[in-house]
Amino acid sequence: MFPIIPANSATESGNKEGIFGFGAAPPTRTGVTNLVSDAGVIATDTAAVGTATTGRAACEYGGDKGIFGFGDSGSVTGVTNLVSNTGVVASDTAGVGTARAYPGACNYSANRDKGIFGFGYDASPYLSISSKVSNAGVVATDTAGVGTARYVLTATEYGGDKGIFGFGHDGSNVGETNLVSNVGVVATDTAAVGTARHVPAACSYGGDKGIFGFGNDAGGACDITNLISNAGVVASDVTGVGTARGELGACEYGGNKGIFGFGYGPVGITNLVSNAGVVAADTAAVGTARAYIAACSFN
Repeated sequence: MFPIIPANSATESGNKEGIFGFGAAPPTRTGVTNLVSDAGVIATDTAAVGTATTGRAACEYGGDKGIFGFGDSGSVTGVTNLVSNTGVVASDTAGVGTARAYPGACNYSANRDKGIFGFGYDASPYLSISSKVSNAGVVATDTAGVGTARYVLTATEYGGDKGIFGFGHDGSNVGETNLVSNVGVVATDTAAVGTARHVPAACSYGGDKGIFGFGNDAGGACDITNLISNAGVVASDVTGVGTARGELGACEYGGNKGIFGFGYGPVGITNLVSNAGVVAADTAAVGTARAYIAACSFN
């Protein structure tokens, strides 16, 4: 991230561009990606690199790069694909650790240069393990789990150097969150604030804050959001803006703003998030409509 700004600043402090990738475009899985400009504009499809996969997660690493990891390519997988600081997706890297689908992932560390994948689904079926990503994009072996084992959750960074996993499903909707320290230690459950739901998305905004949004609650698809303070405190529900849906992705762009995109339908619509955490109305689709998509920022 260039330049790095202290965590207490609300000015630009993060990566300038983003990428949405992979997902389900019924009746098939896909590996296509769509870049997000530093103005929040979605580009048309970039041809697939790597195995077509759904149920992936993605996060930043190395200060200016990203990584897609894990997912379902017909069976659960541990494969990863690195994203360069120009948004180029690399071919498959063989998996390390437990193959799984539908985890969450976020950035952490004082230099904002490491990442972590956590939770997910395999034959167990629900997991609470995590796998750290080094500042060179190398995924470590499993770390024993802390917190409610679950999948179809989401995660984002906050506070400039920390992260948070939230929501998900463990046979029923989960509302708990788990904080991630600036050395990648996942904390035990924090009691739910806001509506328990699964298949939401999350991203950072404002330089040091985050937002959870959308998902499926007990009544079906919803468009509510929950802001995350720079101390990792999750706020109560905010009435939604935009099409209610789950199975979407989200990432940072422009250094201090965010974007939710795609989702169940499938749809290709997006919703921008201002540097004050305000979610905008729908922007018309660009690119292949798909669900269970992953996203991260870069550059």
